[in-house]
Amino acid sequence: MDVVGGLLRPEGDDTARISWKLRQIIVSGQDTFSAIEKELDIGLAADVGTLRRLPKVIGSQSLVNELALTARKMYADEAKSCGLVRNEDGASKSVFSSKYLSVIMALSRWLMMILLIDFTSSGRVLWKIKARVREAQEQKAQGQAAMHGVSAMQLLEGLIQQPLQHFNRKNTKTFSQRFFVNEAHWKRPHGPVFLYIGGEGLLSKFSVLAGHHVSMAGEHGALLVALEHRFYGQSIISLGTQDLQHLSSQEALADLAAFRQHISQKYNLTCRNVWISFGGSYAGALSAWFRGKFPHLVYGAVASSAPVQAKLDFSAYNLIVGRSLGDENVGGSERCLKAVRESFTSLEAALLGGNETRVGKDFCCCETPKSPEDQAELLQNVADIFMGTVQYNEEVGPLTITRLCDIMTEAQSEGEEAYHRLVKLAETYRSMEKESCLEVSWVKTLQWLNKTTDESFGYRQWFYQTCTEFGFYQTCEDSSCPFSRMMTLQSQTQLCSLLFNIPQYTLSANIDFTNQYYGGDQPQTHRVLYVNGDIDPWMPLSVVRNGTGEDKQRAVLIQGSAHCADMNSLRPSDRTSLKQAREVIEGRVSAWLKSAALEYRD
Repeated sequence: MDVVGGLLRPEGDDTARISWKLRQIIVSGQDTFSAIEKELDIGLAADVGTLRRLPKVIGSQSLVNELALTARKMYADEAKSCGLVRNEDGASKSVFSSKYLSVIMALSRWLMMILLIDFTSSGRVLWKIKARVREAQEQKAQGQAAMHGVSAMQLLEGLIQQPLQHFNRKNTKTFSQRFFVNEAHWKRPHGPVFLYIGGEGLLSKFSVLAGHHVSMAGEHGALLVALEHRFYGQSIISLGTQDLQHLSSQEALADLAAFRQHISQKYNLTCRNVWISFGGSYAGALSAWFRGKFPHLVYGAVASSAPVQAKLDFSAYNLIVGRSLGDENVGGSERCLKAVRESFTSLEAALLGGNETRVGKDFCCCETPKSPEDQAELLQNVADIFMGTVQYNEEVGPLTITRLCDIMTEAQSEGEEAYHRLVKLAETYRSMEKESCLEVSWVKTLQWLNKTTDESFGYRQWFYQTCTEFGFYQTCEDSSCPFSRMMTLQSQTQLCSLLFNIPQYTLSANIDFTNQYYGGDQPQTHRVLYVNGDIDPWMPLSVVRNGTGEDKQRAVLIQGSAHCADMNSLRPSDRTSLKQAREVIEGRVSAWLKSAALEYRD
C-alpha cells in the first residue's frame, strides 16, 4: 500500500490548490523530521518496508500493533530483549543498530499516524441504537402479548446439538443451539409451521409470541418455531478467531435444515405441515436463501429488508440516509439536509484546525479527540446518530427524522452555526442513552472488538462475517454523502486483517463468491416475497423489482417505511402504506398455504 505516494498526489486540476495541499502535508510532518535531523544524518528508503519487517524481526504482531496504536515509548532494555536492536559489536543478530532506534521509532510513529487516519468503521453508536431498538421492540411485544392473553408459559425453550461443521463429517465437535417453540395457535395435526430465523444477535422469546408472523399464525393455526443463529446470543462456542471460521451463512442454513428435521421428528410432522420462513435484515436474507437452497424443506419465504446482494463498498447506504433527511414525506427537508452537511463541514474544520480541545468539551467527549483516529471515531459516532435514526425511523424512542431535523433547522440565535445544532443533537442522543459522555477512543473501540466474550452485542461476530462473506461497508467518499469523508472503505477493510488476520485482498473474492452462490439481487427462486421500506438504507441491496413467471409479484416496496417495520404487530400510528403492505404479505402467505394444501392433499 503506497500510503505516502497517495498523500502526495492530491486530487484536482487546480495547480495552486494542489500546491497548498502539499505544503500543508509537508508542514505537518516537518517538526518530526527536524527533530531527527538535529541529532542524526538519516537516509529514507523509497517505501515503508521497515514497518512490514518489524513483526518478523521481533516475532510478535501483537506487540507491533500495540506500539502503533498506543504510540507508547519502547526503551532500550525492552528493544534489546525483543530483538529489535543489537549491540554495536554485533553480538546480537537483529536488524537495527541501537543508534538508529530513535530514527526508526520516530518515523514509525509519524507514518503510523498517517496510516491510522483511515482507521474508522461504523461506530458503536449505531450498534447501541440497534440494541435500544431491540429492547424497545421486546417491551412492546411483551405488552401486546399480555394484552392478547399470550403467556410465556406457553413457550418451550430448548437446545439442539448441532455439528460445528456440517460439511466436514470428520469433525465430530458439536455445540448447543437455542430455539423456541409456541404451540398456542397450532391446529394439530396438519397445521402449518412458521419458522422465525434469528440473525446477528440474541434471539428473543418474543420471536414466537408477538409480531406480524405471530398474528398470521393465529389466523392459520400455525406452529411457531424460532432458531438462534450460531455464534450469537446464547448459541456461542467461542469468539476466538480459530472458532469463528465456523461462522458462515452456509453453516447457518445447514443449521436450519437440521433444526427442521428435529422439530419434524419431535412433533411427528408430515409433508402436510407446510413450512413458511420469516426473517428480517440479515435473517431476511437467510429466509430467502433457505428457500433457494432447500426448496424441498420450506414452501415459501418472507424476506423483510433482506440485503441479498453482498457489496464491498456500500456507499448507497448513506445515499439513502441523505435522501431521507431531505424527504418531506418522512419529516425531512432540503434545509435539514443542508444543515447536516454544513455541520459536519464545520466539525471537521474545527478538528483539522487544531481546536480538538474545544470540540471535546462541546460534544462532551469522554476524552479529548487529539489523535486523527479518535477524531475519525468522533465523526463516525455523530454520523451514526443520523444513520440509526433514519434506519429505524418511527420504530422506537423520541428521536425520529422529524425530531432530528427540527433540531438541525430550529431558529438559531445570532452567530450560531450549524455546528452548535450538531452539538445539541449529540446532547439529545446522550440524554436518550443516559450516557455521561461520548466515547471517542479508537483504541477502546478496538479493544471492544477484540473481546472474545459477547459484550459487543454481536458486533465482533458480525464484523467477521462482513470480512468473509458480505462487505456491507458503509462509506462516505462521494458527494452524495452528507457526513465526513473520513468514513472510507480502506478504513474499514483494514480491520479485517487487524482483528482476524484476513488479508484485505481476499475480500472482493469472498463477496463475489457469496453473490455467485446465492444469486445476488437476481436470485433464481420462486415463492420468496421481498419486503422493503423505501427509506431503509439497506433497501438498495435487496430485491425491489418484480420478476417474471411465478415471481411476477415478488417485491413489495413500502413508501415512507424503515428497516423491518413490516415485521412488527399492527399499531394505530402505522402509515397507511405499511398497513397495506401487511395485507399483501397476509394475502401471499394465504395463497401459498392454499396452493400447498392442493399439492399435498391425500
